[in-house]
Amino acid sequence: MRTRLGRILLPIGWTVGVLALSALAVFALLRFDPDLRFEHPWALLLLLAMPLVLWNGAYRTLARGPRLTFSRTAALAAGPRGLGAWLWPLSPALRAVALALVAVALARPQSVSQKSKAEVEGIDIMFVMDLSNSMRAADVQPTRLAGAKAVIDDFIGRRRSDRIGAVVFGRDAYVLCPLTLDYTALRGMVAGLELGIVDGRGTAIGNGTATGLNRLRRSDAKSKVVILLTDGDSNSGNISPRQSAEFAKAHRVKIYSVLMGERGDVPVPTGRTDAFGRPEYEMAEYPVNPELLREMSRETGGEFWQVTDAQGLRNSFHQILDRLDRSKIADAGVLYAEAFPSFLAPALVLVALEVLLRFTRLRRFP
Repeated sequence: MRTRLGRILLPIGWTVGVLALSALAVFALLRFDPDLRFEHPWALLLLLAMPLVLWNGAYRTLARGPRLTFSRTAALAAGPRGLGAWLWPLSPALRAVALALVAVALARPQSVSQKSKAEVEGIDIMFVMDLSNSMRAADVQPTRLAGAKAVIDDFIGRRRSDRIGAVVFGRDAYVLCPLTLDYTALRGMVAGLELGIVDGRGTAIGNGTATGLNRLRRSDAKSKVVILLTDGDSNSGNISPRQSAEFAKAHRVKIYSVLMGERGDVPVPTGRTDAFGRPEYEMAEYPVNPELLREMSRETGGEFWQVTDAQGLRNSFHQILDRLDRSKIADAGVLYAEAFPSFLAPALVLVALEVLLRFTRLRRFP
């Protein structure tokens, strides 16, 4: 009776033990690597099939143990147990562990900690763009704002591995887009810019530049650049342009400044059309300060351009493209490395070892 009960409890104990060890192993993996994920987690349900597989095969053999027919078994029972008797449970144990490893491998474990960082050449660029009311002037066709949006869009389209962000300013400054490699999203934001989304009754060049610099302050790029695009003199904000230039110099950020317009009257659309449907213009004069922008660029090691038409604006941005230095940054995109070979290879080794034992040391005789 005791022997029969042992034969029933032994496979149950092995089943519970193997399942517990499998669950503990998966928990340990997640604990050791918190970023580990399973592409096909449903495959872990194969662990629940282990009792059926092992009960029908190796566990019943284990419960019976190796048997030989003798006329007097009492003499054998009283004798010492050989190595084969002690190794007999090893065969189903190897098979159970191999099965658990195959189940985990089929779940396709993937690890972020093993991701490869793509080293690419690039720099960090922050556009600082003026959206004051004077940007509706039409000396740069069709307007200064439309011309600026076109050259910025073309500039972004020519980049491949630079992180680019944008700040807009009028009387105050706001982040339009943080540094990103998603050029499609950034170009969409730039295309949607219109006068009136910020208070355009002032030109806070210092605040706009400082806001862009704040986004570059923690950048890990070796080269960092601010491209300042404005059409007027600084007359608003609580940070002076010279203070922002000193801040840029302290953080080794170059300021490339582009001033659109010149002293004198410029045409400004009135929003009305004449009898032939052509837009009407009125003349207005907006103050400019090229000396200020030139000083900011010179102080930080950048360059300054003053343009008066669309072609000059395009040429200035082409020159900026030519002068930008290259440096290396790490693309921190989430890349997962396949970890299933680390589980599948040991499983194959265990299966091979179990087969070897069954045909050698643990071979059964009729």
